[in-house]
Parts: sequence; C-alpha cells; structure tokens
Amino acid sequence: MEVKRSSWKWWWAVVSAVVLVMHGCASAQQVPCYFIFGDSLVDNGNNNQLTSLARADYLPYGIDFNPPGPTGRFSNGKSTVDVIAELLGFDDYIPPYVSVSGREILRGVNYASAAAGIREETGQQLGGRISFSGQVRNYQNTVSQMVNLLGDEDTTANYLSKCIFSIGLGSNDYLNNYFMTQFYSSSRQYTPEQWSDILIQQYTQQLRNLYDYGARKFVLIGVGQIGCSPSELAQNSPDGRTCVERINSANQIFNNKLKSIVDQFNGNTPDAKFIYINAYGIFQDITSNPARYGFTVTNAGCCGVGRNNGQITCLPMQNPCPNRNEYLFWDAFHPTEAANTIIGRRSYSAESPSDAYPFDIRHLAQL
Repeated sequence: MEVKRSSWKWWWAVVSAVVLVMHGCASAQQVPCYFIFGDSLVDNGNNNQLTSLARADYLPYGIDFNPPGPTGRFSNGKSTVDVIAELLGFDDYIPPYVSVSGREILRGVNYASAAAGIREETGQQLGGRISFSGQVRNYQNTVSQMVNLLGDEDTTANYLSKCIFSIGLGSNDYLNNYFMTQFYSSSRQYTPEQWSDILIQQYTQQLRNLYDYGARKFVLIGVGQIGCSPSELAQNSPDGRTCVERINSANQIFNNKLKSIVDQFNGNTPDAKFIYINAYGIFQDITSNPARYGFTVTNAGCCGVGRNNGQITCLPMQNPCPNRNEYLFWDAFHPTEAANTIIGRRSYSAESPSDAYPFDIRHLAQL
C-alpha cells in the first residue's frame, strides 16, 4: 500500500512539474530584448514630436488601447509588434526611442517612424520622419549607452546576440514615393524591377550596419498588399473592391528579393540567423477567407473620409465604426487591432508553411 501511495505521489509530482514547465514557457520572457525598425505600421510614438502630417497622437487613434487613448500608434489598439512582444513574454510593450531612458533600453527600443522609407527622400511630402538609416543611427546611439550600462563592449555584444531585431520597411517607398507620381519621379526613372534592386541594395547596407553593432537575430518583414488598402481602392480601383495589381505586383518583386537575401545572409554570416515573414501572404489569406477571421468589411477603413474611407486618415475626434473587430482596416492604410493580432500571431508562430521562412519568430527566439 505504501509503495502504491509513493508511486502515486511520484506520478502527481511529474504531472505537476510538466504543467508548471508548460505554463512557465508560455509566460517567461524568451529573449532579453526586442529592437524594432519600421514605419507607421509599428510606430508607437516616435513621430509625436515631429513636424509631420504622419501623426496619430489624437483620438480616435488608440480608442481600444489599454489604457485607452492615443499613443502614436496608427491603429485603434495594438500593433503587430505589440502582439509579438506579448508572445515573446515581455510584461510591457517596447518603448519608443523618443521617450526611452536609462536601463529601460536593456529590454529593447522601438525606432519606427511613420512615413519612413528605405530611401531618404521617401515620405518627405508629409514632413518630418526618421528614415531607415536614421533609425539605425539611433540604434547605434543606444548601443553606446548599453556599453556604459553593461560595462564593456564584449558583454554588450553577448547580450545583443540573444535579442530579436525586427525590420519592416519598404511600404512607403512605394506608397509615398514610387507610385506617388505628383511628388516623385522614381517611377519615370526606374522600372519596378530596377526600383526593387535599389531598395534591396540600401536595405542590405543597413542590415550590415546593424550586424556590425551586435544584431544577430533578424526578422525581415515583407511588404503587405498595398494595392488592397482602402486608399488605393479609393483612388485606383474601378469598383472599390478589386485590388490594384500594378502596385501589388511591384510589392511582390520587392518581397521576393527580400526573401532571397535571407539565404544570402544566413550563408555568409554563420553567427547570425535571418528569417522572413510573409506579411503579403498572411494578408492575402485573410482577405481570401475574411469570415474565418470574423471580418465583414475588408475594403474600407473603420474611420476616414471619402470613398472606402480611403481619401484621408481618421480625423481628430471622428467617431469610428462601432464594430471594429469586423473591419480589416482601421483607416486608409493601417490594419485594425483585430488584423494586427492575426498577423502578429502568425509571425510569431506560423500557421502555414508559407508564413515564415525558413522558420518563425518563436523558433528564432529559441536559438
């Protein structure tokens, strides 16, 4: 009888340990820090102090954020990187560069800036913004601060090698450059193929700069279906529903080259790991099966002005749609929190083999 009781205790101890481990893995912070580079899709306040039309520091932006209110995020609530930060086990969102200080930088910084591009001139018609190269310079400044906090360069390099670096740029180089012919001549100078080569060349140089300053775990996020945004549907779609193929085709050329540099870097930098997130494909899947994800409106913004609510972004204090979880787009360009949650989750843990290459963020964090 005593043996049976001991066996039962042993079995229960094992089960309890397994349960604890499973729950611990789900909530434990998986990497020491998370650095974010990007545009308005992930900006969380860096443009708030800039003289720029690309700002979201007013209601109804942030109406569903917790605590409610505008932060500079171009959504009704969380961005994709907020969702990814939660899944990585961070107990708070990664702070924007403009307001981070002291030891806060040790858990990561968000450098993203609305209207920013790979090209320096991209988005200039909107006013102030921090280009990809400017974001990298801000990161280099952060690394100098980290060396002071951690004591020396070797300790800092070892620390940074465990962190995740998320890069999502390129959308504005099409939206607010190549296809904005009234302000830019790029589409008259270059074919979509040539333009993508120029962008990838400059993108690659910035990745090398990040690598030289300690980055080792890279997440390269592809450009989404810009031709399906309410803005483009309003301006260039005959029926307000059919996506603009010439724009989406150009985006895919860029994405294919971005994916190919993952192989190049993984082959040439054995101490680093690069992955590609197929945001275009994830978005395409959502628009092909909207009911599966609870969406009833995929071609119009929840708030905005004009056809498809795509003529302009949300106006200050404008009343947005009440059924926000049913809208794919929050405004003329940006997804709702509901859409960001799906994209963030599938970036972290791939639902389809095509979501991430060669593997997802969850696996990258474990390396």
